[in-house]
Amino acid sequence: VGERRNIQLPDLSGYRTGAGRLKGLRLIHTHLNNEPISQDDLIDLILTGLDLTVCVGVDKYGIPATITYAHILPKNKDGVGWQVETVPDIGQLKVDFLELISSLEEELSRNISGSSMQYKDRAILVSVTEGPRWKEEEALEELKELAKTDDVQVVGKVVQRVKKIDPRFLIGKGKLSELVLMCRQMGCNLLIFNNKLTPAQVKNLADFTEMKIIDKGQLILDIFARRAKSREGKIQVELAQLRYILPRLTGKHSAMSRLAGGIGGRGPGETKLEIDRRRIRDRIARLKKELQSIRKEREQRRRLRKKNEIPIISIVGYTNAGKSTLLNTLTHSNVKVENKLFATLDPTSRRLRFPEEKEVIITDTVGFIRDIPEDLLDAFAATLEELYDADLLLHVADISSPYLEDHIKTVEDILNRLGLDTIPRLLVLNKKDLLPEEQVKKIEKKLGGIAISAIDPPSLIPLLNHIKEIMWPEASSIQVL
Repeated sequence: VGERRNIQLPDLSGYRTGAGRLKGLRLIHTHLNNEPISQDDLIDLILTGLDLTVCVGVDKYGIPATITYAHILPKNKDGVGWQVETVPDIGQLKVDFLELISSLEEELSRNISGSSMQYKDRAILVSVTEGPRWKEEEALEELKELAKTDDVQVVGKVVQRVKKIDPRFLIGKGKLSELVLMCRQMGCNLLIFNNKLTPAQVKNLADFTEMKIIDKGQLILDIFARRAKSREGKIQVELAQLRYILPRLTGKHSAMSRLAGGIGGRGPGETKLEIDRRRIRDRIARLKKELQSIRKEREQRRRLRKKNEIPIISIVGYTNAGKSTLLNTLTHSNVKVENKLFATLDPTSRRLRFPEEKEVIITDTVGFIRDIPEDLLDAFAATLEELYDADLLLHVADISSPYLEDHIKTVEDILNRLGLDTIPRLLVLNKKDLLPEEQVKKIEKKLGGIAISAIDPPSLIPLLNHIKEIMWPEASSIQVL
């Protein structure tokens, strides 16, 4: 496998791998000038996940001399990634390597808690930035929530601040090697980047690390693929996934095969991920036609509502702000509610009755998120079309979130980008039960919103009064629910 000056290791991706497992291979090679184990040897050990690398030094007469061997270490308080041992000659080599490797794997497995076995993927989150570190750390907290929503266990987060982004790998090679070592020590099989990755970067990273690589956009797509229930939602997911795959279909490489299996590959299915560009383009065209047909059906339903002169209220807001809970409480319905991001994908409409025989249609929509990929927003534009016919937008925000104002701004910016800035809006500050009353009043006054708790019906009376005043200015206030 080598020449006088270097060793080129073959592709080892077909060998065993798994959380808490090493490769099942040991590398034994010679150093012709009796040099000790090199930095390149250690990097290969980390990147390939070998059980062990052994260097046999050879003296000037061609006789085996000093023997050096190295293996990775499980996560430890000293932060040491590997251990190197030296033996003067082969006669003094008394190590039981089978026992050594077995004990290493046992310790590596111990780092994976029993509760983590419910997760298919264990991931480290990565963000590379030329800006301030704190901003990226905040973004990784949100990425962690996205991963949790997709049933991925996050075991670590890494932020690298760089002067200039590496166009090939995004992240520096030294930091990338550290990441691989972390993954070996902690039993990770997935790296999730907060940055948008190019097809070439995904391939380069996957080939270098021999791991699954996805970015935030692909993670969001995966969540959508799992949660879409309606015909329209499923079509939108498949359309977005095919658009994502198309520029990456440049040949069968390891990055593509990793995308096709498990996370990032749900929805269309493996066979669709491997079809050629022409068939993907044909499929995209057919899906677009189906979406147009669905839009026409929805347009007819909206016209009927307009004809009946029933006002429409749409609930919008940052993801996981409590929109579906509010809809359920207002209308006594049972729309699915979870403490996860993007719990609602398909638009849901219910009737809300007021006194004096007045009623409105109230609609729940998909939650927004910061830095959502442009093509993803476009792909789900049909879901958001309900908003264009709304007479009032209820902008629901989580008053208890430390990022409240950022989340409000993100939603406002997206609404403006969609051309919805002319529709009246009412800011609803949900989850007030999680903060002291004095703090709630200060935030309410500062932002000009109405504080509620969607799980506490009496707290919704002021909100209902405001809605009634906006929709029917001449009507009197509601006294009871």
